[in-house]
Amino acid sequence: MKADTLIFTVSKESNNKEMLSYRFRIYPSKTIQQKLSEHLELCRWIYNRLLEELNKTKGELTQKDAQAFIINLKEENPKLKLVYSKVLQMVNYQLWSNVRALAQLKKNGKKVGRLRFKGKGWFKTLNYNQSGFKLKGKELTLSKIGNVSIKLHRSIKGRVKGVIIKRERSGKWYAIFQVEDEPKPLPRTNKAVGIDVGVKHFLTDSEGRQIENPKFYEKSLERIRTEHKKLSRKKKGSKNREKQRIKLAKAYEKLTNQRNDFLHKLSCFYVSNYDFIAVEDLNIESMAQNHRLAMRILDASWGKFIQMLSYKAENAGRMVVRVNPRGTSKELMGIEDRDYRASLNILKRGLSGLGRPYEPAEAEPLLVEIPASSIVEAGSPFR
Repeated sequence: MKADTLIFTVSKESNNKEMLSYRFRIYPSKTIQQKLSEHLELCRWIYNRLLEELNKTKGELTQKDAQAFIINLKEENPKLKLVYSKVLQMVNYQLWSNVRALAQLKKNGKKVGRLRFKGKGWFKTLNYNQSGFKLKGKELTLSKIGNVSIKLHRSIKGRVKGVIIKRERSGKWYAIFQVEDEPKPLPRTNKAVGIDVGVKHFLTDSEGRQIENPKFYEKSLERIRTEHKKLSRKKKGSKNREKQRIKLAKAYEKLTNQRNDFLHKLSCFYVSNYDFIAVEDLNIESMAQNHRLAMRILDASWGKFIQMLSYKAENAGRMVVRVNPRGTSKELMGIEDRDYRASLNILKRGLSGLGRPYEPAEAEPLLVEIPASSIVEAGSPFR
């Protein structure tokens, strides 16, 4: 599975269907790129204008009122008529999603300010929800935009409900298809596994595998620092600075793609081979406050890995259970390796929480250290 074709957005629908997101690279011509960029700026304008109106009314404006107000804004700024109407409606939806998210943070006791107006270049997506697009062969047609070449790495299975056009910081463009599909349960394996994530090894499982921590950020750090220094030396507003900004963005994009590819393949292996997967319920935000380990913890992306495990398991009819991480490495003291001991205890807690029996291994297996490269190359912890 390539990191740039299937991303990890899945939600459960009330009709028992899954929402998947397929991500493909698109190649707009210079003329189409200019149109896309203009539409993004118009979306930014309407976002700011609706936020201004919300502030004027001191919060009395409703989402429905704002939706109706878009008609007046088309008279105020006739260029808005160039943008497909559903795209403008989704800008309003995005604003109110931000309003609700801010309110939830306040409710949770977080100190937050007000929503900010968005500067030039901030808007990155055009959301064609339900209509305004058509995919035929290697060409994507967008209403009010035109035809765009698309590279389909894999077939799209299910009913396409919408498409989001996104411009990355590197300047590359992508189409993200939101697809409704039926869950596809995998055949039962009658196997369970416990997984302990860590810094030295990315993970150790209850069957004795220890996966090397790929340390993608650490390995890319020198190059990223060099690109940052070059950017700081360029004159603000110059063409050379923009070229260097894109080079830096591409370095970050490569890092993200490498990490996602590794996490996708590793999570696929466990979901394909185990009916039951037990992991620790980690508070990663709190753990990252340890300044000595913060970079390694965030580089490892444990949270994203567990998120991938969870949604893939749901779609495949598997079960992922999160257990209390406290003291997982202190039990089963006859076992020498701390991480392996933790993985066994995680499995034990996961099974016992469901009232299922836990049968410990008769003997400690020989721990097998598996390089991260074998995950990327072969797609599983075995060569």
